[in-house]
Amino acid sequence: MSAMDPTEVFRQEASELFEVLEGALLDLGQRPDDRELVDSAFRALHTIKGSGAMFGFDKVASFTHEFETAFDRVRKGEIKPTQELISVALAAKDYIRTLIEDPQSTDDIIGEAILDDLKRFVSSDQPAAPVVEIAEAPPLAPVESKQAGWHLYLEFESHILRNGSNPLDLLEDLCKLGPCFVVPVTDGIPFLDEMEPEDCYLKWDVKLHAACDKDAIDDVFMFVSDEMKLTLSPLEQVEAPAPMPLFQLLDEEPAPVVEMSAPVVEAVAAPVAAQPVARAEPKLEAKPEAKPEPKAEAKRDDRGIATVRVQAERLDELMDRVGELVIAQARLTQLAASGSDLSIKMIAEEIERLASSLRDTTMGARMVPIGSLFGRFRRLIHDLSRDLSKPVEFVTTGEDTELDKTMIECLADPLVHLIRNAIDHGIEDTATRSASGKTEQGRIELAAVHSGAQVLVTVKDNGGGLNTARIRAKAEEQGLIAAGAVLSDHEIHQFLFHPGFSTAQTISALSGRGVGMDVVKRTIENMRGSIDLSTRPGQGTTVTLRLPLTLAIIEGLLIRVGEGRYIIPLSAVEECIELTAEDERSRGRNFLNVRGNLVPFLRLREIMSSSGTPDRHQKTIIISTGETHVGLVADQIIGNHQTVIKSLSKLHSDVTIFSGATILGDGTAALILDVAQLVTMAQSKIEKQHISEAA
Repeated sequence: MSAMDPTEVFRQEASELFEVLEGALLDLGQRPDDRELVDSAFRALHTIKGSGAMFGFDKVASFTHEFETAFDRVRKGEIKPTQELISVALAAKDYIRTLIEDPQSTDDIIGEAILDDLKRFVSSDQPAAPVVEIAEAPPLAPVESKQAGWHLYLEFESHILRNGSNPLDLLEDLCKLGPCFVVPVTDGIPFLDEMEPEDCYLKWDVKLHAACDKDAIDDVFMFVSDEMKLTLSPLEQVEAPAPMPLFQLLDEEPAPVVEMSAPVVEAVAAPVAAQPVARAEPKLEAKPEAKPEPKAEAKRDDRGIATVRVQAERLDELMDRVGELVIAQARLTQLAASGSDLSIKMIAEEIERLASSLRDTTMGARMVPIGSLFGRFRRLIHDLSRDLSKPVEFVTTGEDTELDKTMIECLADPLVHLIRNAIDHGIEDTATRSASGKTEQGRIELAAVHSGAQVLVTVKDNGGGLNTARIRAKAEEQGLIAAGAVLSDHEIHQFLFHPGFSTAQTISALSGRGVGMDVVKRTIENMRGSIDLSTRPGQGTTVTLRLPLTLAIIEGLLIRVGEGRYIIPLSAVEECIELTAEDERSRGRNFLNVRGNLVPFLRLREIMSSSGTPDRHQKTIIISTGETHVGLVADQIIGNHQTVIKSLSKLHSDVTIFSGATILGDGTAALILDVAQLVTMAQSKIEKQHISEAA
């Protein structure tokens, strides 16, 4: 298999850095005095700049450098980041992302306008301060003390170039403090055949002629301090030597002395980097001080655990192979059970144990913390809060809750719709909230929690709640219900998921066309999940999404209806009871009495049009979606089954009561029942029965 394109690797790493940068900027808007957030933002910017230059994204490196320079006063603590400044910085971040992902669509004029706005914001509080050009070094301080500067010896870790840092950029930043005279130290360079092209072997001896304090020098190397050794000592007052001509860099012996001033560093950069290869000096015969590190280097996450980046396609392929293994193992178990050879049964049990362990491990590798999804919505809420002039606090809990990566991808769009609706429809404007005795700032809570074999994701707001009367009036206006029909609040709220249904008075860029909630419900049901609505007038609305942990392999309940066998997702099964003679006699009403509660039931033989005589003792499987319970009558309950889900073909797209199929141990197929569709079918029958009884 061919290696991944290096530029694609850079784009993936840059995407992670953009998340860090965006999160730090959004947090700065709430905690402007947090120094760690400023450092985190600059660290991400610095890495993007260095990596961009290394991979040939020159525009990215140039724009990010200007971004850093304009934002430098925030890092120095001279100004505090305002909401306006954060908004411009976020726009700059978006522009850098576009330069990386789709450079052809970018406009240089837009980038210049963003930088102009950024510079205007960071200099607005001190308009009288002179603007100092970046290339201009500050003048030397008057000679009143013996100290005239600093003597530095820089030794970087060999892998610093791989991490996106460029020592020449750091030396360029150092020269802004004053005239720098740099001597590259070449005694650590190995033989050419032992040299790793991505490693750094040069060291630098630097004399900085500037009466600055130590903290100013530490700020230059703050982001690489743990990847270098810095020896620092005061420089006694001496006359600064004259700058050495550039041609002497290649001709003079011994090692050259180079003046690191801003105009010269661009010209010096290439010869200095090429010097160890171009000159075959006796120094090259010296043994290297340390053996170069290997190319492959494991990364570590925030907990210090080593991680390896793997292509998603490989995980999908591995999951497919594990699914085939589970099917083959089920067939082996069935064959072993039908025979009398004890050794075959023992081998089958061992393979079943190993297959189960491999399945859990593979599914665990596909699991992703849902916090990676939650972080995307902070920017959405920030922008909506600004556009709608509604201050909103965003709170998340359960970020460590894990879901299959496919589920995470499918969940993004539904949550966007729910959050937009919560801010646009749920959260009132400031005047209305104040009149109701509420705080001016609204609140959106996004939470995730494990519940058995499901994950519950909730979106909760503290707005005005659902207007049940308006929803009912709109439903009657559209002819969805008859005027005066008796419906519970829960049934009325379900009209919000009807295509084209909207209670908005006007059509805006955010809402009013009735597109959104029906898409949310359809997407969640396609994920074999369900959606619940609960509201309290004047206090807010909570939307709960109930989702399976994975879309690949589930635990199912295998049942028989006539001659066919079917799978019900075990997470939706509440209990199994026997259909009594009394229940048979109430055939016309289709209700079960379960411990005093009436539960509607469906006869699967009628739905599947099964032929033959029903079994004498039929079983009822009680399933649930949210607060709704429905019974499914089957001929036989066979038992639990480890179900590998196979998608149905496009020819069966109109069959709504099945969500997929699986292969049983004997090689035959069994269809997987769609619980949400069966519940909807039961509710439809109940409504028709109510209408007929009322008539």
